[in-house]
Amino acid sequence: MILQEQYLLNLASKGERIDKRKPDEYRKIVVEKDVIEKAEGSARVKIGETEVLVGIKMDTGEPYPDKPDDGVMIVGAEFSPVASPGFETGPPKEDAIELARVVDRGIREAGTIDTKKLCIKKGEKVWLVNIDIHVLNHSGNLIDAAALAAVTALWNAKMPELKGEKINYEKRTKKLPVKSKPITITFARIGESLFTDPNLDEENVMDMRLSVAVKDDDNICALQKGGIGTLSLEEIGKVLEAAIKKSKVIRKTIK
Repeated sequence: MILQEQYLLNLASKGERIDKRKPDEYRKIVVEKDVIEKAEGSARVKIGETEVLVGIKMDTGEPYPDKPDDGVMIVGAEFSPVASPGFETGPPKEDAIELARVVDRGIREAGTIDTKKLCIKKGEKVWLVNIDIHVLNHSGNLIDAAALAAVTALWNAKMPELKGEKINYEKRTKKLPVKSKPITITFARIGESLFTDPNLDEENVMDMRLSVAVKDDDNICALQKGGIGTLSLEEIGKVLEAAIKKSKVIRKTIK
């Protein structure tokens, strides 16, 4: 393991990667929509060997007291032991909680869902949008895969019919009021080099990572840093510029 880490660090010192990718190159991205029949919306995203499945389920409930006429969005993540030897059964661990929060922040800060249109009766009843993230295989960069799957699932979701107090989940014709496609791009710093879309080997030796959520209008809507390393202001500027450029390409994968 130590030899592997040293090898990766030696490659990084030359701006090279173990899988021969360029510093700003993503692994192959595959996006599939509507993969769960019973869900209001769903998507499966593969980035290299990393694979994430997201399902959207809707219900009704009470709004938050400070937002009486806004619908509610809830994001949760599940790390199955079959996805990685490092995952355990039981309540969500720190990594799962962080993944859910980062995905939530990007979607929420971009104003992806028009929550005003999810109000049924102000102060009493609104639609609840549950975004469930399931990690099927962990080979690095879960954040970007989960964020892309979540936005794809939301973009293709249809609301169940509501008549009085009864929800008809068999009849879904109205589109979920979604108005943007935020894209999250993650960078890892290894030594003095910055790499886009770190694989699992790279994540194991990185000093830090920075995930950048970019809105359709090229504005940055969320940032999440992990690790103890730092970036200079000049490096942050380059990262943000690269994130905006890369987001334009990846956004086209959302059908």
